[in-house]
Amino acid sequence: MSQAFELPEEMNIYSAVETRDALLAWIAAQTAKSDKLLDISGAKVREVDGSGLQLLASLSHSDQPWRLVDPSDALMQACTQLGLGDWLAEQTNAA
Repeated sequence: MSQAFELPEEMNIYSAVETRDALLAWIAAQTAKSDKLLDISGAKVREVDGSGLQLLASLSHSDQPWRLVDPSDALMQACTQLGLGDWLAEQTNAA
């Protein structure tokens, strides 16, 4: 398994483009090596808004399987408030 992509502390409108670009570059590098499940770590996230969650949701439209690991309290709270708690729990529990 590859090393997880670390989401930034701030997943908001101000960091969305930079995070998207870094995430897409990381996914491209990982998929060149293997087509295995990718881990996206949310452990460091302390602030998240709708654009940050939209970035995560867009991953579900990719052909690359992924899962969210170690989501922070702030990330899980934001997901729960927007009704994404179950979806993200499924990603966290995927094997």
